[in-house]
Amino acid sequence: MEIAIHTLRAVAYAIADPSNAFILMMIALIFYNKNKKIAAMQKMIMGESLDSAFELTISQIVIGIFAGAAASLIFTYAGLVFDENSNIYLLFMVSLFFMAFKPRFICFSYSGAVLGIASLLFKYAANTLNMPQLDVINIDILTLMTLVGILHIVEGSLVMIDGSRGAIPVFTNRDNKIIGGFALKRYWALPIALLILLSATSSNLVVGQSVMIPEWRHLIKGNIIDRIVKNSVIASIALYGVIGYSGITFTKSKRAKTLTSGALIMVYGVLLTAVAQLAVLGTAYQFFILIFAAVVHEAMLRLEKHMEFTMKPKFSSSDEGIMVLAVAPKSPAFQMGIESGDLIVELNGKAIEVEEEIFNIIKGNFSSLSLKIKKPFGDLKNVNYSNMASNKRLGIVIVPREIPKDTAIVNMNDESFKEVIEKIKNKDKDEYKDEDKDKDEDKNIKQEEDQKQEQEQDKK
Repeated sequence: MEIAIHTLRAVAYAIADPSNAFILMMIALIFYNKNKKIAAMQKMIMGESLDSAFELTISQIVIGIFAGAAASLIFTYAGLVFDENSNIYLLFMVSLFFMAFKPRFICFSYSGAVLGIASLLFKYAANTLNMPQLDVINIDILTLMTLVGILHIVEGSLVMIDGSRGAIPVFTNRDNKIIGGFALKRYWALPIALLILLSATSSNLVVGQSVMIPEWRHLIKGNIIDRIVKNSVIASIALYGVIGYSGITFTKSKRAKTLTSGALIMVYGVLLTAVAQLAVLGTAYQFFILIFAAVVHEAMLRLEKHMEFTMKPKFSSSDEGIMVLAVAPKSPAFQMGIESGDLIVELNGKAIEVEEEIFNIIKGNFSSLSLKIKKPFGDLKNVNYSNMASNKRLGIVIVPREIPKDTAIVNMNDESFKEVIEKIKNKDKDEYKDEDKDKDEDKNIKQEEDQKQEQEQDKK
């Protein structure tokens, strides 16, 4: 119990300490900036706000804090201890750097592999050149990669719990047919408490950190165990790490996608944690573990991508009806019981032959509505709505049979969120330009008519 108290105290210190709180605020600001884009895209596509940028950000911070506390307890009881000169904080600094500039490589598998290889290279150079000062990183590979493995287990659980929030409906063209799907992107900030082995001199200089005597040293693994036996003081300090998840699916619902991805990430974490134990066999095995971490993680991502291209699309319209891709909460469609994956078979008692009919309904151009819905399992259901407010929209996104002339369809496989937003904004600007152009043409026509009338009056 005392171990858990020390660990949780370090996590609390990471939240309450002014310097650490400032780091958390900076992370939250980065999150908020990204979530503003997501919220803007949701509103553009759905016609109304689903989640505000503030709500998306707060959930990431709060859930991340709980996940960080749980991960820290696992680290402590697993016996993960780092040397005070190991510079383990670089692992989290690199992850923050990737989050801001290279989100593609935000995963700890990449930053851990880079940091571990750098540690081995510096150690090799120090031994070869007989220059101990070159050993500037000095991280135990077993402890490092076990840490990365456990972090992936935690990441998998976060993806399964919260990964589907903030999903954006997207479309692409496959085999000359429009299919719908969801783009997913989430980040979480985790205050991670780690155990650092302190020397007799530096232990007196520790401020704001939980210091304890390792009564549980039999749990500690790795090459550092002998030093812990000789030095009885370790400190529990907290650092901030960022875990990120992004994905796109056209073959599953957004919930099913995050469950599948989260399970794969957890399996990878367990596998990496097990393989990391080979590090005690020597340097060659340590290099293998570091390469294994990055390569297998990349293979996992490619496997998911391959599954998306080979499996049958889930959301596509047909001659039978129009597919519903997404439904806004608390919307008229939601109150009618319409769900993602439903097929709209009839509109006001008639089959939908012209798609403009359903597009007008989506925009709210009706006072009462009757739909026949076919559920994913084949059940037919009649739903009705009356007393529709004039400024209210139906609250659904459908998968069109053909690309509407006034709609921007973007391919999320090739474009970033920023590029998609810019495309939609440019589309809106073009629409305004077209409206201005029409107004100018109407104005010119009116001027010509006035001139003709004046000429006729002059002749008279």
